[in-house]
Amino acid sequence: MQHFRHLDAAVLDRLFLHLPRRIDTSGDITTLATALGATLYMPATRSDLLEALVRRSGEGVCSLVIDLEDAVADHNLESAITNTVETLEKLNPSDVFGSLVFVRTRTPEQIRRISDALIPRDGSTTPSALTGFVIPKFTAAGGRAFLDEISGASVAHGRRLLAMPVLESPEVVFRETRDAELVAIRQLLHEHRDRVLAVRIGATDMCGMFGIRRDRDLTIYDVRVVADVISAIVNHLGRSNDAGFIITGPVWEYFADHERMFRPLLRQTPFAEQEAVRFRQQLVSHDLDALLREVTLDRANGIAGKTVIHPSHVAPVHALSAVTHEEYLDALDILDSDAGGVRASGFGNKMNELGPHRNWAKQTIVRAEAFGVTNEGITFVDLLTELAGR
Repeated sequence: MQHFRHLDAAVLDRLFLHLPRRIDTSGDITTLATALGATLYMPATRSDLLEALVRRSGEGVCSLVIDLEDAVADHNLESAITNTVETLEKLNPSDVFGSLVFVRTRTPEQIRRISDALIPRDGSTTPSALTGFVIPKFTAAGGRAFLDEISGASVAHGRRLLAMPVLESPEVVFRETRDAELVAIRQLLHEHRDRVLAVRIGATDMCGMFGIRRDRDLTIYDVRVVADVISAIVNHLGRSNDAGFIITGPVWEYFADHERMFRPLLRQTPFAEQEAVRFRQQLVSHDLDALLREVTLDRANGIAGKTVIHPSHVAPVHALSAVTHEEYLDALDILDSDAGGVRASGFGNKMNELGPHRNWAKQTIVRAEAFGVTNEGITFVDLLTELAGR
């Protein structure tokens, strides 16, 4: 897969110093997880599911999930499973430009059922477009059965199928059980280290346990009880060593016009400088200013990528994922020496501490491979206006 492949060559040349690389979906799992970007969910009940997968991947979505869980009513489950299998039988990886395609199942048995149905019966060696499975409400007690089924499916298909557990259960949310549960989850995930792509955060379910629905004027980090859980998840599972996994951000659920209670979260200056004031107004009216703020806070809190449920959310996530010219040169400067110490950034606006900033620099270089490095003077506004097709 490759990010921004849908943009014209002239546009890419104007925006990027280094283009995003083509990511081998069977290669290094950390690089692949970093490249997830905006993971778009769509209900398995859609009558146009095949066409939607192809269309959205053609628009630059590189990670898609067919949802058999919360998005499907119980009485529609059987038809949704049938629709999922029929869609994946018809879908070739080239149809979605190598994008990652996952299925979110409710039970381990559904993983086996879908996997078995997709094994070619005619001796064909053409792999399906299925990349792996999203595991909802993941716990240390129940997660092993899901992971074992994915392991078995990998053997049956003769290739690695990936797992993305979603942390959203009471055992993780409630303080009295949280730390012990996260330690147990970490141990379990390490047993399947080679197939756990990333750990997702299910903030909507977390809010539901307290009767909370966050307002569209706020980010998830303003909901303190959930922000505490996110902090603990990153602490236990997001460490920048062999014990860590890529953690991806929770869903942003708003996408319609509404009356605002608070001031917009987007400064006017960057848009005025790019002659994009009207575009800023469009972003604000569709609640995308708060999404941009939340994506920025995700990265500040050690989180990469984001779950999205509307195509309009993809562009903001990807625009903020590209590595800026300044970030890239700072990262190279930090990685240039193993001696430690401190030196001023070449941009004269910060200190680069060669020890403490080293892990950040390594992660930045991996993100640069996935999302590219922008030219000097190019901002997220330039990227966003191209991606959003203003």
